[in-house]
Amino acid sequence: MPGPYVDPFHGDANLPEKVDVVVIGGGIIGVSTALELAERGVSVALCEKGGIGHEQSSRNWGWVRISRRDPREVPLMAEALRLWQGLDERIGRPTGYKRAGIVFTCADEKSLAEHESWGRHLEPYQIEHRMLSARELDELMPGSKMEVKGALYTPTDGRAEPQKAAPAIAEAAREKGAHVLTECAVRGIETTGGRVSGVVTERGSIACSQIVLAGGAWSSLFSGRFGIDLPQLKVMNTVLRTKPLEGGPEQALWHKDFAIRKRRDGGYTVASGHENIVDLVPASFRYAKAFLPALKEEWKSLSFRMAGRFLDELRIPRNWAMDEASPFEYARVLDPKPSKALSDKFFAELKRNFPIFETAEIAQRWAGYIDVTPDAVPVISAIDAIPGFHIATGFSGHGFGIGPAAGRLMADIVTDRPPLVDPAAFRFSRFSDGSKIELISGF
Repeated sequence: MPGPYVDPFHGDANLPEKVDVVVIGGGIIGVSTALELAERGVSVALCEKGGIGHEQSSRNWGWVRISRRDPREVPLMAEALRLWQGLDERIGRPTGYKRAGIVFTCADEKSLAEHESWGRHLEPYQIEHRMLSARELDELMPGSKMEVKGALYTPTDGRAEPQKAAPAIAEAAREKGAHVLTECAVRGIETTGGRVSGVVTERGSIACSQIVLAGGAWSSLFSGRFGIDLPQLKVMNTVLRTKPLEGGPEQALWHKDFAIRKRRDGGYTVASGHENIVDLVPASFRYAKAFLPALKEEWKSLSFRMAGRFLDELRIPRNWAMDEASPFEYARVLDPKPSKALSDKFFAELKRNFPIFETAEIAQRWAGYIDVTPDAVPVISAIDAIPGFHIATGFSGHGFGIGPAAGRLMADIVTDRPPLVDPAAFRFSRFSDGSKIELISGF
């Protein structure tokens, strides 16, 4: 796999006959949900079609941030920050988490005012944040040549290692009693009297009364097979990592032309500050109306292309029999080719603004597919049409940092406990109950 090297995880050899809950998907959301359920004494099996954390959960920037979040996510992310702080001790393994701060630069006075205004969303949570002048930013990050008006600085934000986190959480879930199965695609849902009664996997059936679909970019395809219309598209993000570099900034940084995050090995993860690639596929046209507001808001940051992915997805069946191989068995890992042109561009901008990176060597480039919803807010919800079926997906590039709290909220919903936060903003029914689907500008 050309993508990043993920800490190895060896799945269970034997399929359980029956559990209370089956979690579909071994990314950060799925493993966090499985851990929460197992810690509550709920019997759970997690089924992953490929390897734990091999898609976007290991390909993201590694930011653990509340700054510049959609306001609807802020309460949940405040809980996530608290959970990350004790996560390594809780699971007995390192995730690379460190509270090192995140800086969002402001190119002009308008941006400065927007960032300052956004800070009001943190006031109820007493989370430290402040605006920095250009001079204060230079003092925080010496050696920078950035020409900006100032920045929003949130010291309580942090970072973790995407290649380590999901496997570490999965190991902890297994220690708590969860069955964790890799190379085990779920082909479909079984129901009895209209309610969930089990799943069919490529290795056999598992009886259960509850299912959590945490399938990332695959969730819409899976849901559609069972009559659940989940509006979801994919956006491709290109990332590179450098070899270890002395003297670079400790804080993660967003600039309109690049974004950086120091890695545990002393190197840096580098990406574009705003540019992503969108492959036009059949679903692009099927969900065009739903995503029109998002397109109007974000069109400057999206590069559309008609490439081989259109034909690839056109060939994927949207209906399949349970006794034959599903699409998830033919493509176990989404591993798109990174854009060298884009990565060369943002790396050049980084070196121009931070001369210390002139000596940085590129160690690897990769890309990943971000699963997005029309309002860029996730679905963490029960599905009324199929009692016992739940969805946790559509985190729109914000899933890694919020993952532990999203898993706890999903577990609350599944076990009918008082929810960690009000889940109303994440309900699936917002796409069909006449609610206004609103994209709130952010990053």
